[in-house]
Amino acid sequence: MNSHGAGGLSRQPEAEDRVFEWIADMVEGGGYAGIALLMLLENVFPPIPSELIMPLAGFVAARGDLSLPLVVLAGTVGSVAGALFWYYAGRWLGSERLKRLAARHGRWLTVAPAQVDEATGWFRRHSAASVLIGRLIPAVRTLISVPAGIAGMGLVRFLVYSTLGTALWSLVLAGAGYLLEGQYDKVSGWMDPVAKLVIAAFAGWYAYRVATFRPQEQN
Repeated sequence: MNSHGAGGLSRQPEAEDRVFEWIADMVEGGGYAGIALLMLLENVFPPIPSELIMPLAGFVAARGDLSLPLVVLAGTVGSVAGALFWYYAGRWLGSERLKRLAARHGRWLTVAPAQVDEATGWFRRHSAASVLIGRLIPAVRTLISVPAGIAGMGLVRFLVYSTLGTALWSLVLAGAGYLLEGQYDKVSGWMDPVAKLVIAAFAGWYAYRVATFRPQEQN
């Protein structure tokens, strides 16, 4: 292990953001289980971004503390587990019940009844390929699992397409972090500010969605 050993990410001089520190500690201290848990939570609680988790995991793998293939596997398993949560939510709730839930709690879920219909219609038009592609699009990654469940897509079929898309997404992000490790001296100065910017962007997007929610727009 080089001089940037375990804990190096979380001890950056300007790393004061608690969310960033928590994610870094989970990746470094929790290893593969920590990565899987973070990616599961990323699907259930969107302000925790995979765009930060997996590059950090790839960075740690490049230092020799973790295996890159296992990092990708852990990220994929955790993310698909999170996707299953929403898949079954769609199956159990059904379209009408889910829309009623969105109407009551749409502000905090940032999901409106109309969006449930839109996502379901998009899914039905594009069939199973929508899951594969949707898992590669940040704003759609979680939402696409719900219409898959509502539309009654078979579990095995859903898992195949979701796993393929998620594995590719995890590989790209972790691979980027892995390749950047060799440029540590160049990237260490801006890694923490960029990480904070990513967190702020997701938190800001969520806050904006909550603040601008209008019940009359959801009819």
